[in-house]
Amino acid sequence: MLLPLQTRISQVAFAVILATLTPVCALAATVDASTIPDGTYNAKVQKVVDPKHVEVVLDNGNVTTFAAGRDSVDFTKLQPNDQLKVSLIKGSVMVYADLTSH
Repeated sequence: MLLPLQTRISQVAFAVILATLTPVCALAATVDASTIPDGTYNAKVQKVVDPKHVEVVLDNGNVTTFAAGRDSVDFTKLQPNDQLKVSLIKGSVMVYADLTSH
């Protein structure tokens, strides 16, 4: 059975819109910090949750919340949009550098 031309065009338009939006949704994936391998990462601050937690966007587009891994790590001086370099061990920040000049 053939569908009317207008219905087929609408279905194709819907499929194109869906295919266009799918990569955008994938870029904003939220990940658990404990699943990120140990290492050094660049990140952009979205918000400071409290002195020991900061929500960031990683260079690959993933969003996560980092926790301080030491008593000496304090996120209160950070501001939204600051660029960071963080050292992670088991998902916790052991040390970070604020790359943004204030």
